[in-house]
Amino acid sequence: MNLVRTLLFFCLAAGAGCLSAQVTAVRSQRMLDVKNGRYIPDAVVLIQAGKIIDAGSGLSIPAGAQVIDLGAATLLPGLIDAHTHLMARIAEGSANDNYILQLAKESEAYRALEGAVDARLTLQAGFTTVRDVESEGSGYADVALRTAILRGLAQGPRMQVATRAIAATGGYFPMRLSPDLVDFPRGAQMITGADEARKAVREQIYYGADLIKIYADFLDIGSPNTERYMHETLTREEIKTIVEEAHKGGHHVAAHATTREGIRNAVESGVDSVEHGTGVDKETLVLMASKGTFLVPTSAAISSDYEEAKTPQQRAEMEPTMQALRDEITNARALHVKIVCGFDASNDDTQGKNARELVSLVKLGLTPLEAVQAATTVAADLLGWSDQVGSIEKGKFADLIAVDGDPLQDISVLQQVRFVMKGGAQIKF
Repeated sequence: MNLVRTLLFFCLAAGAGCLSAQVTAVRSQRMLDVKNGRYIPDAVVLIQAGKIIDAGSGLSIPAGAQVIDLGAATLLPGLIDAHTHLMARIAEGSANDNYILQLAKESEAYRALEGAVDARLTLQAGFTTVRDVESEGSGYADVALRTAILRGLAQGPRMQVATRAIAATGGYFPMRLSPDLVDFPRGAQMITGADEARKAVREQIYYGADLIKIYADFLDIGSPNTERYMHETLTREEIKTIVEEAHKGGHHVAAHATTREGIRNAVESGVDSVEHGTGVDKETLVLMASKGTFLVPTSAAISSDYEEAKTPQQRAEMEPTMQALRDEITNARALHVKIVCGFDASNDDTQGKNARELVSLVKLGLTPLEAVQAATTVAADLLGWSDQVGSIEKGKFADLIAVDGDPLQDISVLQQVRFVMKGGAQIKF
């Protein structure tokens, strides 16, 4: 046994190929080239040691290779959701009150287990990579989940995690707590001033954050004084300090921002992406396009609520928000702002339903190809992982999905993924 281990070590160290991994060939009637928007017929993807070694039309399959024949299915790269909360299972109803209940009743260990379930659901849905933008009061449980997935202890997508997020003091859930509850857990790390902002960034990176998430603003709809909470935003000085400190080590900054003031502050301060962004104006979108700032509109939640409104009055009340969303997508597309898929699941009913965002984006004006790119090439660019994921190309991870039908004609087929592979391992077939 010791001799075998010694030989294995030297073979791997020398790259001698004396113990070559088996080749897997995935074959399908057609494969989507997401970069060029065209189908490659009679597609074959050759995989070894979790990576793509070749992909194209009618490739020869090496003798002894394991063959996975998908027949008439459409083959695509694994999808990317750039705005997830795998730790979030907040009950429907009062967002603030149910948030408080979750923080009060569920331990961080339990939240991590919930996250493991949600990670599996997300992967099964064909989303092989996610950017998890805040653990929602579960501390660094997202780091633990990311590590468990990397070590094969849990099944889930590749993860970039933002850990605790950063908000202005009083600028995020839970709101309106008794002042006696000084040690009650918070949904984000609260800061006041540039020094605390810098310290928060350093702490979160030290404990494993891949990126930093901020609340440039926060609108607590359930507040008795909405305007007050709407304007409790991070200052430009605080945001600039966060961006400066994060960028030192190559970490991106994602900014929750829904008001004109908050979005403008975030973009001018140099954040890498604006999350939600429904209050954005054309002037700021022009600035985002020139700076290369990504937009993650998380449109499905608003669209779904609007479509499911039970009365004309409810729909009328939602119309201003819905129109702001329509304007956001229309103007961002026209101005060539880079739009990225992010579903923003936050309860047990929505976890694993990530492709709803793609359907929503198409309804709001993106072409099906643009929506697919928002969840592949453009999302990979946002994550800084364009050399690893986002398309089916030599040298990238063998993250593949397959669906029946043509997603360029009917984007909704991506809600019924029938084959999933992550890193060359079959997850769903």
